[in-house]
Amino acid sequence: MEKIIGYTAGVYDLFHVGHLNLFKNAKKHCDYLIVGVNTDELVKQYKNKLPVIPFKDRLEIVNSIKYVDVATEENSLDRLSPALKHGASIVFIGSDWKNSPRWQQNEKLLSEHGIKVIYLDYTTAVSTSNIVNVCKNLCL
Repeated sequence: MEKIIGYTAGVYDLFHVGHLNLFKNAKKHCDYLIVGVNTDELVKQYKNKLPVIPFKDRLEIVNSIKYVDVATEENSLDRLSPALKHGASIVFIGSDWKNSPRWQQNEKLLSEHGIKVIYLDYTTAVSTSNIVNVCKNLCL
């Protein structure tokens, strides 16, 4: 029986239970979970700000999560290339991206290569942005 390989990617800054839930739920759908961790340069490019936690530390944190088989460096928002590179048959993303133009395009490209997209429930109670805002308010 062939191993089912899953792939997901993100910043994973200020690691929280929402990130953990994504990995835990993704792992339920695959035998081997690969997680791309966006580099500081990539985050700066598309968010116009740097993560709080440096890339190497975020990579080490994600690599230490029991649901993650391997964490890799991610330098692009492209999801097709890494999925193909790693032999993934499934790409996971949070449900907050469902029906967004970017992910409608990703779904089309991935499906043309036989790669399924699974939208996992977004943990609404917590986000990195909310944590940053709470910290800013505490420091005022």
